Formats: sequence, C-alpha cells, structure tokens
Amino acid sequence: MSIVQNKKAFHDYFIEQRFEAGIALEGWEVKAVRAGRAQIKEAYVIVSNSELFLLGCHISPLPTASTHVLPDPTRTRKLLLHAEEITRLIGSVERAGYTLVPLDLHYSKGRIKLEIGLAKGKKQHDKRATEKDREWQREQQRLVRART
Repeated sequence: MSIVQNKKAFHDYFIEQRFEAGIALEGWEVKAVRAGRAQIKEAYVIVSNSELFLLGCHISPLPTASTHVLPDPTRTRKLLLHAEEITRLIGSVERAGYTLVPLDLHYSKGRIKLEIGLAKGKKQHDKRATEKDREWQREQQRLVRART
C-alpha cells in the first residue's frame, strides 16, 4: 500500500532498476508517516562511506506524538539494503553516471519501505517526447471509447 509517490521522478529520469530499501526512522517519524505527513518530491539518495542516505525527505511531526523530542523534519535518514545491493548501486552511480532517486514510500508487511530507482537523467527533448507519447495514448483511448 503506497503512502507517498514521487511522480516528478518519472518526469525527470529514465528509471532502469528498482530496489526496495528499509529506512531507519524514529518513533515520532513512524507515527507521522502513518498519518500521511511525509513528502519525498524534493528528496534524493546519496552514497557516503559505502552506505546510502536519504536527504530532503520531509516528515512533518505530529503535535501529539513528539512532545518530549525536538523533531527535525528533514534530517538525514539511513537506508537499509543488503551489502551486495549497496555495492552494485555504488558501482553504477560512480562509474556509469546513474542517480539514485526515491520513487515510492509504502508499507510492506507492516514496515515502512522506500522504493528507490537507479535512474538516468532525461534531456529536455526526451521529456517532450514522453509527453507527446502520453498525449497520443490518451487520444487513442478517446477514439476507442468513441467507437464503442
């Protein structure tokens, strides 16, 4: 079940591979995410010391859940993946010029997971071509519906 999606990522990048990662969250963050107060539109993933971190993800604290803690809504959060997946991702990012982009924050077996994508940036003409194809698909659907 999806909590938040990053639709902007599909507009700006070609997503070539997807990975599901756990996130190291604090208690107040889990409560806020379950209340739907998370935003990953401006977020990105960086590699540091053979670890992956999520930056720019904004989780607004609930006034009732964080009374005894000073919450930082945009703190750096560690992503949890298997070591072999991390090494593969690091190799792709450093050698092949890929970027790691957060795509979707969702529940999996009661846990909060983040789907990250190994992506290549789109040029302006690629974005226009994608938009043109999307419009053509919509027009085809309209024509099919009009005939029936």
